[in-house]
Amino acid sequence: MGKIKHFTPILITLCVVFLFYIKRIVFLKFYPPICNLTIFIIFFGSLFTKETIIQKFARMCGDKLEKPAWLYTRNITYVWCVFMFINLLISIWTIFLSDNIWILYNGCISYILVGLLFGIEYIVRIILRKRKLI
Repeated sequence: MGKIKHFTPILITLCVVFLFYIKRIVFLKFYPPICNLTIFIIFFGSLFTKETIIQKFARMCGDKLEKPAWLYTRNITYVWCVFMFINLLISIWTIFLSDNIWILYNGCISYILVGLLFGIEYIVRIILRKRKLI
C-alpha cells in the first residue's frame, strides 16, 4: 500500500484523462491547471518564508544546509517556480485546444518535462557535490 501512495497523483490524473476522454466532461479539463496553480503557489509562497519548500525537503532528507547549499536550494526553488508557472500557462492554453492535444500535453508531455527537470537538477546537484561546491 505504501508504494501506491507515491503513484496516487499519476493515477488520479490518468483517471481524469480517461473520464474526460470517455465521457467528454469538459470541467475535467481544469484539473491540470488547478494542480499546477496549487504547486506553483506552494513553491512561490515559500520564497517569502525563512526556508523554501525545497530547503525543507533537503532538511527532511538529512542534509545539512551550509551557506552554498542553502543558496543552491533557494535558487532551485526559483527554477521550479518558473517551470510551474510556464506549465500552468500551457495547461490553461490546452483547455481551448483539441481534446487530443489536451490529453497529450496534460497526460504525458507535462510529466515528461517534470521528470526531465528533476533529472537534470539531480545530475547538477551530484556534480556540484563532487566538486564540493554545495
